[in-house]
Amino acid sequence: MPTPAAVPSPAPAHPAPDPRRWTALALICAAQFMLVLDVTVVNVALPALAADLDLGRTALTWVVTAYTLCFGGLMLLGGRLADALGARRVLLAGLALFTAASLACGLAPDAGVLLGGRVAQGIGAALLSPAALALVTTVFQGAERPKALGAWAAVGGTGSAVGVLLGGALTAGPGWPWIFYVNVPVGLAVLATLPRYVPEPTPTPVRRKRGGGLDIPGALLVTTATGALVYALVQAGDSGWTGAATLLPLLGALALYGAFAAAERKARTPLMDLRMLTRRPVVVGSLLMLVATALLISFFFLGSMQLQRVHGLDALRTGLLFLPVALTTAIGAHLGSRLVTTAGPRVCAAGGLAVAALGCMPLVFLRPDAGPWTTLLPSLATAAFGLGAVFVTATTTALGLIDPHEAGLASGIVNTFHELGGSIGVAIVSTLALTATAPTPTGLTTAYTVCALTAAAAAPASLVLIPRGRPRSAGGPHGMH
Repeated sequence: MPTPAAVPSPAPAHPAPDPRRWTALALICAAQFMLVLDVTVVNVALPALAADLDLGRTALTWVVTAYTLCFGGLMLLGGRLADALGARRVLLAGLALFTAASLACGLAPDAGVLLGGRVAQGIGAALLSPAALALVTTVFQGAERPKALGAWAAVGGTGSAVGVLLGGALTAGPGWPWIFYVNVPVGLAVLATLPRYVPEPTPTPVRRKRGGGLDIPGALLVTTATGALVYALVQAGDSGWTGAATLLPLLGALALYGAFAAAERKARTPLMDLRMLTRRPVVVGSLLMLVATALLISFFFLGSMQLQRVHGLDALRTGLLFLPVALTTAIGAHLGSRLVTTAGPRVCAAGGLAVAALGCMPLVFLRPDAGPWTTLLPSLATAAFGLGAVFVTATTTALGLIDPHEAGLASGIVNTFHELGGSIGVAIVSTLALTATAPTPTGLTTAYTVCALTAAAAAPASLVLIPRGRPRSAGGPHGMH
């Protein structure tokens, strides 16, 4: 599953190829790999974190969501900063912050320090990822650029799979702090080496002349609004869906989203062109991305808690069991990329969501303590296979009817929904499935039922909402007819 990033506008100049460019690509991909890894690496370590730091259900949920919330909410701002200040400078700043935050997470003595570190990791990732992708698109030109972007996409596809395996191995071996410590030597090595191999692009002069090119208020509003929404969803597990602790932050989130929309209309250089959200392909593609990510990250969260708390598996065996699930996601995405061009995005999305719903159905009717190798693993692997195709369809749909000069903004919106989908999905299923730090049989069944119903409802909806047509076989990657 490619890890998305908002794409800042690349410099128009086409300098001669730099002989250091492939080494630069390896370093950039190493930095991006850490960001992808940290989305899934913590899932397997959650029970160990809960035991060592005395974390309750709410804190465990925020360990996952704080990172993806800040990563997604501030990603568009990171792209703007890369445009205005230079991609290399922003990448190095984001990498330094991410590395320092990883060390703080590993040393965390309590929930407050750990959650603060996860927030800082998310901010660093939001700076690093779009700047890194901007460097890839400027350093490589012509026929080399697709190869470089393919390597970038491969990092996203393997990062999630390696994350669950590495998280299990480190948690079962030296301990959960090492899921964060492992980022430190890699981050320091890349920080020391990258400036020698990556040229400093010239910042975009137009943005500096206009002033106000950084919509910081807009970024803070949309991130705070989503944070309030996630908080409301988490609180529903303790206060109920009609309790004041749930409804007040929910209303606050709606008010903040309204304030964000108003601010974007008045901003000289808005973070998000709201007119893009009036375009059917972008809206539908973003919603597909949100649903697919929410389901997949929820499966990792629920499965990790179930395997370790219900079945008593250690972290290493849990990571090994999840590896096929991550791999079937990549296989589904590969097959989906072919199906979307032959059968069209409607068939690909509806079929993928139907497979996801069918895969989840055994978990609705069977007891949660049934054998994991005969129930949980095949069910989640099947569901993940279907979701892999949905990820491809979401991107294709969102960019299919967008002019090439708008592709960066459209992809930035879709990528933001990708990260925020994980935050919202985990918040909902943790509310349904967990009591204190342990899942209950009834709660797990309810959570899987909601996942199955969500996929089942989205399948026919995608047949109606996705525009007709197929991606063009020529004329650019984003065209449809």
